[in-house]
Parts: sequence; structure tokens; C-alpha cells
Amino acid sequence: MSLPVLQPVQRRRRTRRRSATAVALVALAGVAAAAGGVAVGRSHGAARADSAATKTATTEPVVVTTTTTAHRVQTQPRPLLVAATAPSPRKRFTPPLTSRAAILVDATSGRVLWALRPHLRRHIASTTKIMTAVVALPRLLPGDVVTVPRTVMRVPLVKEGLRPQERVRAWKLFYGLLLYSGNDDALTLAVAAAGSRANFVTLMNQEARQLGLRDSHFAGPSGVVDRDNYSSAWDLAALTRVALRDPRFRAIVRTRSIRVPWAPPTFAKEYVNKNHLLVSYRGADGVKTGWTTLAGHCLVASARRGRTRLIAVLLHAADPYKDARRLLDYGFAAAG
Repeated sequence: MSLPVLQPVQRRRRTRRRSATAVALVALAGVAAAAGGVAVGRSHGAARADSAATKTATTEPVVVTTTTTAHRVQTQPRPLLVAATAPSPRKRFTPPLTSRAAILVDATSGRVLWALRPHLRRHIASTTKIMTAVVALPRLLPGDVVTVPRTVMRVPLVKEGLRPQERVRAWKLFYGLLLYSGNDDALTLAVAAAGSRANFVTLMNQEARQLGLRDSHFAGPSGVVDRDNYSSAWDLAALTRVALRDPRFRAIVRTRSIRVPWAPPTFAKEYVNKNHLLVSYRGADGVKTGWTTLAGHCLVASARRGRTRLIAVLLHAADPYKDARRLLDYGFAAAG
């Protein structure tokens, strides 16, 4: 009896079992891969990317890396100001500066060149508006049309006279904020940038925390009310380093005066910078003045000569401009 050449073979299904040694090796390899930050698996998105790669030769492979919580690297932002690790004897000014607190900083490196009570918390008056600009500038384009809120009538002096429901280009309000130091400009920009004054103040304090300004708390966008609104010479210098990175900010604070066209019946406004250093000190190019009864005279000054840019902060000073000149002279002499 002949048999067919090929006969069907019945295969038995078997469950593959790994030896204890193989399981241990696989587990050990997985631990090592996790410790080294090596990809040990693929997501569904990666699988779809692999499928697409077979159709398009130029598609790059997708690599998914995983790390354990224990090995996650926590990156800390670099401090905005750096105290010298081995400072030379601090210069003694004779007669002493008239400021209660002061600091001189290299704006490029953030190195502190001289300081007097740099972390003393003080009322800072309208130098608050530096933070107002830092928060509002990224949120408002120069050509944005801003509606002046009805509550502008309740803002304390100093005001430039914005009318409720008046529609103004944002760039004009920033000049009013930083040159004229209008408290109505500060409120209008705050509402336009955040929807309300309260929301804007929250953003100001969030920005302060993100920048590491530990001596600061902001209670309003103008600084006209001193209650719960304070900072330090250190924090204001650090904040000014950040502000000066914005070309719009730099262009405004170095402007001595500007004639701004306005809608009828105003037609035009003339803003004159209150920072007298701009016309009396060589290289001066900012930044902001301030005064209230509690804060006294405050000044954040910047100046540049050659490749050296300096920032000086004077808080509660009897003569802030004289103090600023002496500090800046000292800084430029040391740099030269």
C-alpha cells in the first residue's frame, strides 16, 4: 500500500518557559537600561512613526527615553546676580552715600561690584513700573489698541489724564508708563495685559518668584501705594538686568523726550523723561525714578561706556543722582 509523499503534521502547542537564569538576566538588563537613561520601550506614537518610516526614507527614527524619578536631573536657573567669591575691600565713599540701600552691578555678567544693605526690604515707589513693563511688554504688541478702563478715574496721582473708554495704542502707554510715570498708564496696561488689576498683580508676583526675587512683593502695577509693595536694591538690579534684555524696554528708557500723536481733542502729548542722568551723565541710558513719602527718592540707573554696562540702584536717598554718579564713576574706573 503506497503512502502519500507529504503527510500533514499535527503540532502540539507548547508554552515557552524561561529559565530562572534568563529571567534574572532580562531583569538586570532592564534595571541597567533605566539607570543609564536608555530607551527600553516604545509608545504607540513611536510604532506609528516606525510604520511611516517604511514609506518615507527621509523620516528620522523616533527614540523614546525614560528615566526613573530617582535619576531625574533637576535644573536650577542661574542667579541673575552673583556676589564676588573673594571680594576686595569694599570702597569707602567719603562722604558716605545718602542712600539707605544701594548696589552697583555689572549688567553683562551680573557681578555685584559694590553694595550697601542690598537685601534690605524697602518701599520702592514708581520703580515698581519696571516689573509692570516686564510683565506687560510680552503680552501687548506696540500696535495693539487698548481701551482705558472706567476705574482709571480712581487712580491716585500722578496721572497723565487718560479718559475712560478712550482707545490708545499700547506703545504710547508704555512711554507714558516709563517716562512720565503715569499711574493711569500702569492701570490701563495691567487691565489690557491680564484682564484685571488683580490678575496682573498675581502675574507680577509670579514673575518675581520665577526670577528668584526673594526680597520682593508687589501690591499694584504703579507703586503709588506703599502698603505691601516692596523690594530690595539686589532684586531691583536683578529685575533690571532682565528688563534691559528687551529691545523695546531699552529704547523707551533711554528716550529723553518724545512727542506722541493723539486723537482729538488732545492731538499730541510731550513726554519728558524724569531721569535727569540722561542729560547730565555720559553714557546714561535708563532706567526709572520713583518717589513716595515712605519710599523717599529712589533711582534705578544704567549707563554704558564701551563694552561696560553698569546698573546702579539707590533706595531712599537724599540725593539719588549724586549717589548714582559716584557709584557709576567707581564702576567705570574699576572696569577701565
